[in-house]
Amino acid sequence: MHIRLLSLFMMMFLSQVVFGQAQSPIPLYPDGVPNSKPTPAAYIEKNDKGSLTKVSIPMITPYLPEKANGCAVIIFPGGGYVHLATEHEGKAIALEFNKIGVTAFVVKYRLPSDNIMMDKTIGPLQDAQRAIQMVRQGAATWGVDPKRIGIIGFSAGGHLASTAGTHFDKVVIDNKDNISVRPDFMMLIYPVISFGEKAHVGSKENLIGKNAPQAQIDLYSNEKQVTANTPPTFLVHAEDDNTVPVQNALLMYQALLNAKVKAEMHLFQAGGHGFGLKNPTSKELWFNWAKDWMDANGWLANGKI
Repeated sequence: MHIRLLSLFMMMFLSQVVFGQAQSPIPLYPDGVPNSKPTPAAYIEKNDKGSLTKVSIPMITPYLPEKANGCAVIIFPGGGYVHLATEHEGKAIALEFNKIGVTAFVVKYRLPSDNIMMDKTIGPLQDAQRAIQMVRQGAATWGVDPKRIGIIGFSAGGHLASTAGTHFDKVVIDNKDNISVRPDFMMLIYPVISFGEKAHVGSKENLIGKNAPQAQIDLYSNEKQVTANTPPTFLVHAEDDNTVPVQNALLMYQALLNAKVKAEMHLFQAGGHGFGLKNPTSKELWFNWAKDWMDANGWLANGKI
């Protein structure tokens, strides 16, 4: 979408805004979804108690704080690349960011499927890059600083976020205006990172298949894609996570250290997987640590936008 058209759309949208709650979802691709096949009649989107499946039309839902500080965070819920946990890893996270003045966007991204995609391995990344591009394109309209746009992902959404944070130099969407799709920072919460020995097998096979070549396994093992230009990163994991082994976070943290990228990691001794905002085994709230980390790096500062 051209910048002028996007701005017009945003102005119409903002005229109906109620701050501090979800706004109407916006299509990521109003002119047609790239890398798509005709959606089969049986491929029907379904939302069962916050578990969203069979997404064919990706959307982005803005959550606008009452007092914005110019920072924005784009949220990718988890679900093993087979569903999206849109409530406790989407809406609840967005509302928490709103409380600290951060404009939040929850992405309903396509789940990899040969039924609706020509190349399912890049489908989710296309939606992640488009979400970053869209927020950065519309930054002035949103009241967002284009240099303070971060991403957060949970579980398989953490894999998608870490892919967006390490593959941004390989743009897989139309980008005529050369808008940067590099996030300024990323937060990875009990993330899938590696497709190697410590992989979450379901996420790996859903994205790249059961018989992927080693080169593709390495490509999406994002600890192997970290460079000095990878965005500063915040990591949270539980040591007793039996779904996505804690080594995923450890491998990413070590890669960030090796590349001299600013990183902060917090490990709970217990908590398992998929706890969202509150680890039930601990009185500590990882979101408070994340807020302090963001503040220490200047992303929460009220400055001129």
